[in-house]
Amino acid sequence: MKAMIRMRIGDHDAHYAGKLVDGAKMLQLFGDVATELCIRADGDEGLFRAYDSVEFLAPVRAGDFIEAEGEIVGWGRTSLKMEFVARKVIAPTPKRNDTHESSADLLSEPEIVCRARGTCVVPANMRRAAEFGRPKPCIITAAIVGAETTREQNPHLPITAEELGVEAERCANAGASIIHLHVRDDAGKASQETERFRAAVRAIRARTNVIIQTSTGGAVGMSVAERAGPLGLTGKDAPEMATLNVGTINFGDDIFQNSAAEAKEMAERITKHGATPEVEIYDAGHIDIAADLVKRGVIKGPLHLQFVLGIRGALSANQRNLQFLLERMDELPARSTWGVAGVGRYQLAMAELAARWGGNVRVGLEDNIYLDKGVLAQGSAPLVERAALLCKNHGREIATPEGARKLLGLAK
Repeated sequence: MKAMIRMRIGDHDAHYAGKLVDGAKMLQLFGDVATELCIRADGDEGLFRAYDSVEFLAPVRAGDFIEAEGEIVGWGRTSLKMEFVARKVIAPTPKRNDTHESSADLLSEPEIVCRARGTCVVPANMRRAAEFGRPKPCIITAAIVGAETTREQNPHLPITAEELGVEAERCANAGASIIHLHVRDDAGKASQETERFRAAVRAIRARTNVIIQTSTGGAVGMSVAERAGPLGLTGKDAPEMATLNVGTINFGDDIFQNSAAEAKEMAERITKHGATPEVEIYDAGHIDIAADLVKRGVIKGPLHLQFVLGIRGALSANQRNLQFLLERMDELPARSTWGVAGVGRYQLAMAELAARWGGNVRVGLEDNIYLDKGVLAQGSAPLVERAALLCKNHGREIATPEGARKLLGLAK
């Protein structure tokens, strides 16, 4: 959660020679930002307990425009850990023969003038959390096999139904509440055969109560009818969720095709089956497609989105892109939820952003085979453990399977 204010520093703020402003002015701005964050989070102005660190990095003078931004980076029972940064965005023009007294410049690159970290407190009896912006428990999805990863890349990749069941249980014990499920054939290649999904679903449900989310993306080159294989499962074998891909992208050197007609057909198949769709967002335009499907009544809100960032040929995985996608969510039905799946080396970095910003997390060998640089993950469970730790470090509870079902509004 973020907040930002911008103000012009007046002559009355100058305290030293050369119209230099006291550093306390930046802390005053941070205090105002912190107050807004407390109100957004808990519906109360709260109290600023202490600064952990303050750095004054550049001079501020009368006439400068300062943009002060704060972000909640940790959630305690009553405490809110915050980070602040103040940037100079406009400054008076240095006096020259060709300038006027009132000349000013919009800086091409904002100059950071101050950074700080601190803690605010909203007493428990003053919180109105249900009405305001504290993040809900984090739902961790484990993508345990995928369609592309091979055992040559990571020997811990589960392939058989029995192996998938064992790995799903390990991930559930580590904190996952959703298993994103692909299956493989006897040769280890991607398959969408209904019976292979049935065997995997039964192996998982014999061990754990996680939500099973079957992929209808399958692998590059599969038809809609082939990719819809897991939707042939009904009754006790039926998946509770299924992925919905809504747009075509370059996928490395291949093309992952999802034409408008194909996306609509798959959405209708998922709706008819009764599974809850998770809309996969690989690029910014996919949000527009999802909004159009809602408008046309093909799918219903609130939606659950998975931002899949870092695919070569689609939207890259970075903070700016994620922030832009979250801003675009205002165009979708109210109470829509979101998660992030960072690909490759971006997986855990994007997981931490999601933990900080109130979203949900997807990790696993489908998207990333390493736990640390050069260190293969021994299955998806260690990646789930790392994601759970990131969430806890930011004060986020980990959703149980039952808790996740309530948060996502899944049918019983």
